Amino acid sequence: MERVSTNFTLLLKLFIPTFWTVFFGAFTAAIWFTDTRNLGALPEMPLKIGAIIFFLTGVVLLYFTLFKLKRVEMDPEFIYVTDFLKHFRYPYHNIEKIEELDYFVFTLVKIHLKQSGYFGKKITFIPSKKRFQSFLNHHPEIVNQFLLKKNPSQ
Repeated sequence: MERVSTNFTLLLKLFIPTFWTVFFGAFTAAIWFTDTRNLGALPEMPLKIGAIIFFLTGVVLLYFTLFKLKRVEMDPEFIYVTDFLKHFRYPYHNIEKIEELDYFVFTLVKIHLKQSGYFGKKITFIPSKKRFQSFLNHHPEIVNQFLLKKNPSQ
């Protein structure tokens, strides 16, 4: 079993969203519960509403991007997926396709399942370029059967 997702998954999935939410949540609460008349020319109500919109927009963006990332390990028979709380094993016969999306700055891999699993029908991860490529080189049957490469900017 080889881990094919990047080492940064833990940072991207847990630490960044947690720190962002706590910091900007506290900032938003501070704006709402302190006397904002001392802020000078900034109008009070637009500042408060703007802070809430900024905070909620950030939480929604984090939820639909970083919260969806998983840690993935592969071997010739199974794909192992974890969200750092629960661990699941999916056999390759339950895999419809593995889609590799190149976004210039980073690559994203989506595993599409035939039947919905605990994490849904799609499992998303950021691959470690070296480890993922090494696994695919050692198991060309997986590449031939499942892997699709796409460039989303096309």
